[in-house]
Amino acid sequence: MPEVSAIPGTTGLRAAVDAAFADDGPLVRAVEQFEPREGQRIMAGAVADVLSRGGVLLAEAGTGTGKTLAYLVPAILNRQRVLISTGTKNLQEQIYLKDIPALRDALGVPFTATYMKGRANYLCLHRLDQLRAHPAAPIDFISNIDEWRRVTDTGDRAELSDLPEDSSLWHDVSALSETCLGSDCPQYRECYVTRMRQKAAESDVVIVNHHLLCADASVRQSTYGEVIPDCHYAIIDEAHHLEDVATQYFGRAISNYRVADLVRDAERMLNLGQIEDDDSELRRAISRVDDHSLTFFGALAMVRHARGGSEERLRVGAGWFGDVLDDGLGLISALGGLDDAMKKRAGSDEPGAQKNEDAETVARRAEELRDDLTFLLEAADPAYVYFLETRNRGVFLRAAPIDVSAIVREMLIDRMRATVMTSATLTVEGRFDYVRGRLGVPDADCVRVPSEFDFSEQAILYLPKQMPPPKSPQYSEAVAREVRDLLLRSAGRAFVLFTSYAMLRTVRDRVAPDLPYPIIVQGSAPRSTLLAQFRSTPNAVLFATSSFWQGVDVVGEQLSCVIIDKLPFASPGDPITSARIEAINNDGGDAFSEYQVPLAILAMLQGLGRLIRHRTDRGVLAVLDPRLRTMAYGRRFLDSFPPAPVTHDLEAVTRFFAS
Repeated sequence: MPEVSAIPGTTGLRAAVDAAFADDGPLVRAVEQFEPREGQRIMAGAVADVLSRGGVLLAEAGTGTGKTLAYLVPAILNRQRVLISTGTKNLQEQIYLKDIPALRDALGVPFTATYMKGRANYLCLHRLDQLRAHPAAPIDFISNIDEWRRVTDTGDRAELSDLPEDSSLWHDVSALSETCLGSDCPQYRECYVTRMRQKAAESDVVIVNHHLLCADASVRQSTYGEVIPDCHYAIIDEAHHLEDVATQYFGRAISNYRVADLVRDAERMLNLGQIEDDDSELRRAISRVDDHSLTFFGALAMVRHARGGSEERLRVGAGWFGDVLDDGLGLISALGGLDDAMKKRAGSDEPGAQKNEDAETVARRAEELRDDLTFLLEAADPAYVYFLETRNRGVFLRAAPIDVSAIVREMLIDRMRATVMTSATLTVEGRFDYVRGRLGVPDADCVRVPSEFDFSEQAILYLPKQMPPPKSPQYSEAVAREVRDLLLRSAGRAFVLFTSYAMLRTVRDRVAPDLPYPIIVQGSAPRSTLLAQFRSTPNAVLFATSSFWQGVDVVGEQLSCVIIDKLPFASPGDPITSARIEAINNDGGDAFSEYQVPLAILAMLQGLGRLIRHRTDRGVLAVLDPRLRTMAYGRRFLDSFPPAPVTHDLEAVTRFFAS
């Protein structure tokens, strides 16, 4: 294909992009099933403009717009390295494996691309050598890894199809940032992470996901953490995820798992003779950390159990810890002792002095743990919310930033000449005000491109006439009745999405005996397995909660109905939500109107967006919560919904499916 050139009489990136999307342009000729779309052209032009002049663009592109090509084409034609960040690994792989090859053929512009995952996905050769030297080394596992090493170019665990997702053995050999020796590692040149970064540094298009983007930004001052090469242009797809991911990675946390990993790694190095301990001082220091960790986290778990409550996370603050504080101070002291003992054995930083990198790494990890625990026990920084979380055998003490807008601005946006943030759901009632504030981009340019789908013909929105309030004891029974009636009319082929597991189980138990359709329930198998099962099972019904509201794509009549039980307000009992509500109200705002309602609207739009994924799709959207009609804020939801006809009549649903 010939290289794309500017339209005669015009110059610059915008002209080249217009030519690419022209009715007789290279995309029409070379990209399979490509058809020119006006909304796609508008968005592509806006992306080209911001890449040319700099700044920030918020671009909402409704389902079916083709937003991925709308930002990839100008990014490639800009001929500058660009960072593409997605909300999910699935979209990351789609861009790399499908869209990039198609555009390479179509545009005729030479460019290179790579995609990067988090460090834990890659094999660490140094840790593999350490495991191999252990007296109790898992011989079969090491043999399998060695065999794979001979053929892999990437060291990416995704190539090991037989390796369980939660493999503890993989954890022992993965390239975690906290165990990395950096350029001091004897395997540095052969390191898969080093090679991945070198490849990315030589690529024009670097594709990451938000988790890696934020994890990398949070450790950018560390020699050991950074993997993403410098870029001056960024495109953040599925940008509605960014606040949640940034909240996770720009916080601080300590857990019994994290301390246990340190103890285990230190003991292994000691037993293998990688660190000398002639007087057993070091072994006593390691044992002291282990003992104090067991005491402290055991006490935390008991306090969490005693406080009760239905929430998974319990908010804590200064003065909350009581008797547990002494146990925490004991662990801080023990970590300090381990840090000092390891630094003695690490050697001098003087030029030419002998250094023990393994001892230095353990010392650094002990120091970081001590600093994090000190910060968490003080619980004094008003910019953070502190909480305790227990999950299975894990006990986690965490601090999360209450407002990430300044962090996103400083760590991501301000480092770029131009940034595009895009999603199918960025506006509330057609306005970008909410996302501008949450992501720290008050002066961003905005473009809103409506969906290419004809919702007036492809969908109807069903709102039942009579429903008790959601807090009523009769609500679950009324939901079950509506779900049963809708599923019988849709012949199954539905997602029934709930805001809580309790309601899911109650409704499922009441409805299942009356349905002649296969029922699939979240939790019975991994998410990917359930989706594959739903796609391949005629007339199936999936009962699920929040993880199926986003990032799920089922095209065709297999999914013909999406039923949502309740408006998805974030629980005010959640520590992060409650802290954000307090912060907005204390600042003179109205948290319900400015934060809780917009957040719920965007979550609702993601759930409803599962239904219509193609121009030939048809289906019923059903929201059973009566507050859409009875509360004033219900109008804000309805004004944000797709423009589908509204009905309160079940017979209209029957006629829709019959037509």
